[in-house]
Amino acid sequence: MALRASQISPGKKITVHAIGNPLAPPEYHRCPQCDVLFSLPVVKRTQSAYCPRCDAKIRDGRDWSLTRLAAMAVTMMLLMPFAWSEPLLRLHLLGVRIDANLMQGIWQMTEQGDPIPAAMVLFCSVGAPLVLVIAIAYLWLGNILGMNLRPVLLMLERLKEWVMLDIYLVGVGVASIKVQDYAFLQPGLGLVAFVSLVLLSILTLIHLNVEQLWDRFYPHRPAQRPDPGLQVCLGCHHTGFSDARGRCRRCHIPLRHRRAYSLQKSWAALIASLIFLIPANLLPISIIYVNGARQEDTILSGIISLASSNIPIAAVVFIASILVPFTKVLVLITLLISIHFKCEQGLRTRILLLRFVTWIGRWSMLDLFVISLMMSLINRDQLLAFTMGPAAFYFGAAVILTILAVEWLDSRLLWDAHESGNARFTD
Repeated sequence: MALRASQISPGKKITVHAIGNPLAPPEYHRCPQCDVLFSLPVVKRTQSAYCPRCDAKIRDGRDWSLTRLAAMAVTMMLLMPFAWSEPLLRLHLLGVRIDANLMQGIWQMTEQGDPIPAAMVLFCSVGAPLVLVIAIAYLWLGNILGMNLRPVLLMLERLKEWVMLDIYLVGVGVASIKVQDYAFLQPGLGLVAFVSLVLLSILTLIHLNVEQLWDRFYPHRPAQRPDPGLQVCLGCHHTGFSDARGRCRRCHIPLRHRRAYSLQKSWAALIASLIFLIPANLLPISIIYVNGARQEDTILSGIISLASSNIPIAAVVFIASILVPFTKVLVLITLLISIHFKCEQGLRTRILLLRFVTWIGRWSMLDLFVISLMMSLINRDQLLAFTMGPAAFYFGAAVILTILAVEWLDSRLLWDAHESGNARFTD
């Protein structure tokens, strides 16, 4: 069930009581995405609250207990050694069985002199999931021992988009389609553990309600009156007044009217990613040696080759490797230009586009995951070998930069530009 908060109009005092408790005083909050001030009713476990202006989800009643989250984290931690070290796929080539696992592919990338792409794959498929389970375990243990939990809570919200186990699982399927043209392939025992790990990670991320964890560990009384000086913290989403040092009273990070240097950092990351995308699409991203013959594939030629055997998988790779990166670049250019020129038309469309590219951008890492797994599978002698092309580094860097460009863009600037444009035409 969805709840709509009540927007507070400037100069107009509105008293809104919480649903289900007419005696409860109203709570006033600011939306972290559009900065509107609203009164929030009590949100039950089966309800979610949305911003009355931009329709962003501002409060979710869904909550798993910390004990349940800790149990999921422990289970994931037990599965990780098997999911990462046991064979995901088994290839039979000329009577020889070749086992491929996640860590072996990363090691092969490092041995061939590509440590930066290997580090990207390592962080998204191993590092971020491991940090997630350690952070949840730290919350459970730290709550008992009375430790400082603020840094972990601040990290959890930003960590969600970097846990890419589900994308790696799709990469396993894509690599299987590519390799089956050269040898007989079978699923390995580690694939069961990896699929289980993916499902548990998805469930954990869905039910990890960081806002309610903040309320549990560091409860602060919400604002009881609609004061224009109220500010929302982008770290913990608490609405209130700054302390004597200009920090959020709950998470202790500096409170700012808008994110510092948001446009400059977004432009810098966007321009760098656009430069990297040029060699990423022109240079070969993979090189296969079959019986001594060298076959180079760019991103596009690899997709065309894959389409000859499996069109749906080729479509997935095309969307993740070509359509998504260039769409993100075009959308970001449009959003940044609209802020500079204070566009007033199409605000809702721009907000939806920003949320869409925020959600879809992580899927561009699919190509690097496929390369890592294939290097583990068929990186053998001159009969059949697979190496990474120079485009892999540029592509991975472009993907990371576009993710950062979206993260650094303060969406409230779109609303500021819209209101400034309206004010300019009405004066």
